[in-house]
Amino acid sequence: MKILYGVQGTGNGHLSRARVMAKSLCKHGVDVDFFFSGRSPEQFFDMQCFGKYQVESGLTFATHHGRVNIAQTAWSNSVPSLINDIQSLDLSGYDLVLNDFEPVSAWAAKRQGVTSIGVSHQVALKYDVPKVGANWFNETLLNYFAPVDIALGCHWHHFGFPILPPFVEVEPVVSVNPHDILVYLPFEDPDAIVNFLAPFKEFKFYVYHSGKPLLRTPEHIKWSGFNRDEFKRRLSLCSGVIGCAGFELASEALTLGKRLLVKPLVGQFEQLSNVAALELLGAADTMLTLDGKQLQRWLKSAPPQPILYPQVGDELVKWLLSDDWHTGDKLCCQLWDKVELPMSWRKKNP
Repeated sequence: MKILYGVQGTGNGHLSRARVMAKSLCKHGVDVDFFFSGRSPEQFFDMQCFGKYQVESGLTFATHHGRVNIAQTAWSNSVPSLINDIQSLDLSGYDLVLNDFEPVSAWAAKRQGVTSIGVSHQVALKYDVPKVGANWFNETLLNYFAPVDIALGCHWHHFGFPILPPFVEVEPVVSVNPHDILVYLPFEDPDAIVNFLAPFKEFKFYVYHSGKPLLRTPEHIKWSGFNRDEFKRRLSLCSGVIGCAGFELASEALTLGKRLLVKPLVGQFEQLSNVAALELLGAADTMLTLDGKQLQRWLKSAPPQPILYPQVGDELVKWLLSDDWHTGDKLCCQLWDKVELPMSWRKKNP
């Protein structure tokens, strides 16, 4: 079997899931090529596990000061370019397209009659899980942004639906410094982050951000660009995570038993819905602005119980190789049977 794996490159969550899958696909000797879209080639990093991969423009979302910028999103995306990418992608050598909310490979598979299987967090939002901001536009986006023949979603809880657990790969916790906090707020202004964290001098904040602040950075704020290996090491050692409401980082924090404070990207349906799920589960504190009072309260909170999610990638690859692709519900049930959810989660349904 030869697979083309299409991955949405906007943000790092899809890439994190794809890295987990890349290891599982390699482990089982699957012949796979990777296709990315959503950001320019020079903006991808730590891509060694994907071998020789292809990048096209695809579609992406523009942000400004922690919210989606609709006008800039419309301006920066070219429909003629997207159509050309779809028409130019030749799938004649592939048996299957595996897709993580990536529009070019999804529409190319549909156009050329190649079976496509979607695996993403966005698919889970098609079910009646906790959601905020559901409307005609967002429902249309979920259904037509990257259409597939068979769809498997993933979420922190199954909520009574055939949904996979998260794809998580973390370093084991050897020791924890209770005053170390990891900060990943990629959509926020760097100076705003400095002002937000500056008053809390008894803690050490490790901030990962592509930009640099103009303000002088206090000694207790350690600022660096994103380095995946260093980020994962710091995640293991810290006592808490302050992040946007993306799915993968929250999944890693829950797995490691880290307290979690999230600020969603305003106007982004998926992140607002993630906040609704985290609040229902009591799994994180949330804020809609960089709220110092909320941070002060959160810094005093106790760590949660770690959640040991199974190796979803390995089981999914075995399922893919079985060619019995209409048994996704059974796969989901088998994987959740391996998860010991916190007692307070066990009867949580929307």
